[in-house]
Order: sequence, then C-alpha cells, then structure tokens
Amino acid sequence: MLALLFALQAMAEPGRILVMGDSLSAGYGIDLEQGWANLLQEKLRDQGYEQRVINASVSGETTTGGRARLEKLLTTHSPTLVILELGGNDGLRGQPIKIMQSNLAAMIETAKSHEAQVLLVGIQIPPNYGARYADAFSDVFPALADEYELALVPFLLEGVALDNNLMQNDGIHPKAEAQPILLDNVWRVLEPMLAQSGSK
Repeated sequence: MLALLFALQAMAEPGRILVMGDSLSAGYGIDLEQGWANLLQEKLRDQGYEQRVINASVSGETTTGGRARLEKLLTTHSPTLVILELGGNDGLRGQPIKIMQSNLAAMIETAKSHEAQVLLVGIQIPPNYGARYADAFSDVFPALADEYELALVPFLLEGVALDNNLMQNDGIHPKAEAQPILLDNVWRVLEPMLAQSGSK
C-alpha cells in the first residue's frame, strides 16, 4: 500500500530537470539568477511547463568529477531529464579525449539507467590548443549523440564565443548579456523534447 502511495505521489509531482555542467552553466562571473539555467526555469514557467530545474553545475568541474557526483544526484532528485554540459575543462586542461568521452558515455548510461532522458550539450575549445586536438574534442559530442540516440545542442556558445562584447575578459566565460542567447541555443533542442513527452 505504501509503495502504491509513493508511486502515485511521484506521478503527481512535476518533473525535474537536472543541469549537470561546469562554469558555463554555474554562472561564473555573473549573478546566479542571470545564468541561463536560472533563465530556463523562468522560460518553463512562462511557457506553461511545470518542471523544476535543479542546477548542479560546479565551476571547474571536469567529466571525471561529474561522473563521480552524478549517481547521488540522480538518486536524490530523480530527474526526468538531464542536461549534460561537461567537457570544457577537460579540454582546457588538455586531458586525453578518450577519457573525456568515456566519462560522458558513463554518465549518459547512468542517467538512462535511472530512466532519465539526456540532452547533450556540445562545447568547443580555442584553436590555440592545436587543430587536431580541438577537432577531435568537438567531434566527441555528435559521436556520443549518434551512439546513444540523444538530442544534441551542437555548441552552447553559438553566437556568443566570437563576440567580445558578450564575453568576459578571460575570453572563456560569457557575460550576463549573453545568457539569453545560451538559453535560446538550449531551448531550441529542449522544447521539442518536452512537447513530445507531453510535459505540460
């Protein structure tokens, strides 16, 4: 009887969206409420969706750190969807591509084992890391999306990364003014997923 009550309660609760990212999703250098993940919560509400956004992003996070944290987050929050935005710090530290790809694959499989959909968010690194490394890095995201049949945001910073007016002085992190563009990049892919699942 208790199991049935818990099941009914879970069905009645709004879905949760877990954002698993690094500084690009944690709002580095800006007020937290200005970040795209916080703007996503407002967008969902304005569009009539009931999902609650849980932003578990951590500045400086690597795929290794995210992989270590994910299981507990999934167990604690039981999200219906995971937005996976990690890998940038692996690239900036010159970590082996195979390790990053293996970690992301493990996180995708872990999320799926908890019956959560995954939206994979791609990122690119500056070309000064070498064209061969930068290209191999960028190729990881569409390759994983194809392998696991995932929705993919090709590049989170599309329309932002090359605009100095939208980037902080470090050339890596977007300003507050850029956050609505980041949200649009995510929303274009996320909204069809929500509509298909009948989440309203």
